[in-house]
Amino acid sequence: MKSHYRKYLPGYSYEDYKEWVGEWELIYGIPYAMSGVNSTTHQDIKSKIIFELIVKLKVCRECKALSEVDWIVDDDTIVRADSMVVCDLRDENHISKAPELIFEVLSPPTLKKDRDLKSLLYAQNGVKYYVLLEADEKFAEVYILQDNKYILEGVFKRGEYNFKLSRCSFLFSFRDIFTDV
Repeated sequence: MKSHYRKYLPGYSYEDYKEWVGEWELIYGIPYAMSGVNSTTHQDIKSKIIFELIVKLKVCRECKALSEVDWIVDDDTIVRADSMVVCDLRDENHISKAPELIFEVLSPPTLKKDRDLKSLLYAQNGVKYYVLLEADEKFAEVYILQDNKYILEGVFKRGEYNFKLSRCSFLFSFRDIFTDV
């Protein structure tokens, strides 16, 4: 991802990021303002995802469902996914290792970043599953990492998907995620 053009772009670090006011992500040294579009539909879907993950992970004491926690990938990359599952979590104010599963609820201002840039970033850092949810169209795309790139496993409006993490497996139901949205 880092290219020879990098020398012409501003480059910020975690030290800079800590001083910023507002909600930001830092990807390869480039700051991205978090979307101001956080509709009730977006919030509703994120809440339902976290609820489903918490219920399913009750039997797995080694994996935790988290929402909007900083993942410090390295000194010039800090991202905050809508929802994630991290196994073998240390008690920190941020995540310092790759989540095994990430959910992003798409919105027009973040669509390209979530679908393209973050997909590459997550694949490069070994995130096993990446799930993109389209709130308006009411469907989810489940991707699995194979040979350092994401392969579409399926598109779900309802139905279930069996996530197989390093420490546990669980059947995630998409049926209720888009209900009443």
